[in-house]
Amino acid sequence: MISENSRVPAASPSRVSELIGNRPLSARSVLASALLGADQARLPAGTLVAMASLFGISDGAARTCLWRMVSNGELATEDGSYALAGHLLERRERVDEASRIDDGAAHQWDGTWELAIVSLERRPAADRLELRKAATALHLAELREGVWIRPDNLDPQRLPPSRAILDQQCTHFHNAATNITADKMRSLFSLDEWMADAKVLTEAMGIELKPNKRDDSTESIRYEFALSIAVVRHLQLDPMLPDELIPERWPAHTLRSTYRRFDDAFKQRINSVFRGS
Repeated sequence: MISENSRVPAASPSRVSELIGNRPLSARSVLASALLGADQARLPAGTLVAMASLFGISDGAARTCLWRMVSNGELATEDGSYALAGHLLERRERVDEASRIDDGAAHQWDGTWELAIVSLERRPAADRLELRKAATALHLAELREGVWIRPDNLDPQRLPPSRAILDQQCTHFHNAATNITADKMRSLFSLDEWMADAKVLTEAMGIELKPNKRDDSTESIRYEFALSIAVVRHLQLDPMLPDELIPERWPAHTLRSTYRRFDDAFKQRINSVFRGS
């Protein structure tokens, strides 16, 4: 484990707002996020419409959005319920990996690295963007343009759609050796920044989990919904490095376990609100 040579900055309350963002959520964002965070990737139409109403989205607008998402191949519908499909179903796999796995899920590290090196001479901008998204989803970092790298401690078969994109555009290597220093590791995977934001989000969820904080107002539910989205987004950026390469007091386990408690409590509140409506 890497020693902390510098102290991570204290959590700033204003950073929570920055991580959440202040733009209103669209109907598509609300509906997709509800399905991405559900225990099963399927919800009744009434539940989705009711969730959208909490964000000021009318029943008509929500149902129109559901129809469009089905037409675009993002959702499938059957017996009055909607399920994730296409790229949103693939995204659900990434969300599950980030938020619901055990912290010990990574393979034991043997000290080697995996590399993905772009092998195509010319690529359109769309392909370059697609590769960047796939490499990020697979927790690789860009050493320099066209060279993606990470410790070889994760399942090589993880996230097959993202892996297929890498295989199409890159030559892949496993069991590689490197002399990357600890300082380079910190910058390559943005470890200090990830730690600082993880602590901010953990503290924000801790505040909402306090017994005397119970508030079933629409404003409170909107905030917790947005906070949940921000946490899952941040968990997906966890580099999932082996213990030997992470700083001391790495907050991933605390963030993930706090999120599980926060998510359970939020779902209980939502179910209570819907039952009472």
